[in-house]
Amino acid sequence: MDAPEISVIVLAYRSAGTIASFVDSLVDSLEKEKLHWEIVLVGNYFEGIGDKTPEVVKEIAAKDSRIVSVVEVKKGMMGWDMKTGLQAATGKALAVIDGDGQMPSGDVIRVYQLMKRDNLDIAKTYRAKRNDGSYRRLISVVYNVLFKILFPGVNAWDMNSKPKIMKREFYEKTRLESNGWFIDAEIMILARRLKAKIGEIETVFHSMDSRPSFVKPLSIIEFLGNLISYRIKEFLAKN
Repeated sequence: MDAPEISVIVLAYRSAGTIASFVDSLVDSLEKEKLHWEIVLVGNYFEGIGDKTPEVVKEIAAKDSRIVSVVEVKKGMMGWDMKTGLQAATGKALAVIDGDGQMPSGDVIRVYQLMKRDNLDIAKTYRAKRNDGSYRRLISVVYNVLFKILFPGVNAWDMNSKPKIMKREFYEKTRLESNGWFIDAEIMILARRLKAKIGEIETVFHSMDSRPSFVKPLSIIEFLGNLISYRIKEFLAKN
């Protein structure tokens, strides 16, 4: 059987209460577009915290052969989850989206259409409107400005926004390393290094009431440290 046109990797960490409705909405969007699709549900977990997401993810996958579950004891944060999902995916295009509902599931189709129309290596959203509070908006602006200063020439604004959709050929050149929150920026740094063709489309970022944000002040320091570290590595590699 031919590989799916698109694999959608859904990061479902601690989303037991909301992931089923998110997947239903995503499946509806993919079916309306008449795509040959695959969904990879990533329900990785830390032991001993009572997270029901692994069981929920497995139950969803058992009902549809086009849905694959990835459920492992976590050895990292979001980056590690994303890498395990990407490794399990078989599609020609690889989409990554958070399953917490802050990004509309329908954005996968919009971004995929942009990728196909403009023959992009990587297509993504940028958050034109954010409903997650002034503090997070300020942090995002500062972070993206610093990214653009350190890594000029990237044809994108909102580095951490999802869904991101990559051609498999581009993904296989990246060899992603980050196990943490920095992986979105790492993808964009590698896109710049590989001279990938990038495109963005606007979206609305919704607030989340079901659980607190996992991005803590320490994560912000980690982001900034990684940006500087990657810039130094790139400088040294050229000299």
